[in-house]
Amino acid sequence: MEISSRLECIAKMIEKCDSIADIGTDHGYVPIYLIEKGICKHAIASDINMGPVEKARANIKHENAEKSIECRLGPGFSTVKPREVNVAIIAGMGGNLIRDIIEEGIQVFKSLDYVVLQPVQNPDVLRKYIYESGYIVLDEDLCKDENKYYEVIKIKYNNEPKVLSDVYYEVSKILLEKKHPLVKEYVCLKIKKYDKIFNNINDSGEGAQSRKNNLKKMVMKLEGMLECL
Repeated sequence: MEISSRLECIAKMIEKCDSIADIGTDHGYVPIYLIEKGICKHAIASDINMGPVEKARANIKHENAEKSIECRLGPGFSTVKPREVNVAIIAGMGGNLIRDIIEEGIQVFKSLDYVVLQPVQNPDVLRKYIYESGYIVLDEDLCKDENKYYEVIKIKYNNEPKVLSDVYYEVSKILLEKKHPLVKEYVCLKIKKYDKIFNNINDSGEGAQSRKNNLKKMVMKLEGMLECL
């Protein structure tokens, strides 16, 4: 099965294993791909809505993967028991929702070898939560698909909280250290985004000025990153 650059970026984070759970599976493409490539032997394709579960089931049948992939209906980790699978994927949803799924299914999360996350919004919120909750960041990646950037974060449970500078929640320290080929343009995109917000604040009140000051500081930190790339 051919999959998008975004989904392939997720799949590349998965090491050979016995079983995975894809939480919020949508069409079931990632579990099918992982089974076809021999990366895992068994998969659970799980979603909160019946529509995606039915789509996943149809795609699994079309690819003759029914013996290897099981579809389940339910929210977050509620469809998986602790130690039932080795690895989980939570992708294609906002950082706030991914955080909530981990919190609500913490016993399942603790039992996993690692989890691969791919937030489509608010990756900074998710990264802040990861570090301040004490989880280990094993690896990160960045890809561009249909002119949009996607961050992929591989983590495992631990209990050693860290507080980073806020700029490292915006742009991954790991990607910077790797000198990832996309990180420079990603930092430039962030600078443009915050410059635009800054220029669109017309209110002269105290709250607006505080917001502008914070935005200015963030842009300066991001510009400092560019000097090291």
